Amino acid sequence: MANVKTAISLQKPLFEQANLLAQKMNISRSRLFTLALEEYLQHYQNQKLLEQINRAYEDGPDPAEGQRMEAMRRRQRHTLEDQW
Repeated sequence: MANVKTAISLQKPLFEQANLLAQKMNISRSRLFTLALEEYLQHYQNQKLLEQINRAYEDGPDPAEGQRMEAMRRRQRHTLEDQW
């Protein structure tokens, strides 16, 4: 995969923290920034997916599903009562 060079501007304290961390991790600053951006992008994608899932389920179960859930609860309750 081809690499692309870019320039970014950071506040000096953030740059110094990144530089120290890269040294402690024994990696280049470029690698540190790449790892950080990869993690941020993964977090962002996961957040978007969670929002889509939440939107899909925000209307609640349909009536048939609600009936199945209630039947499952009754069966589970009976099973637990029989075990005790």
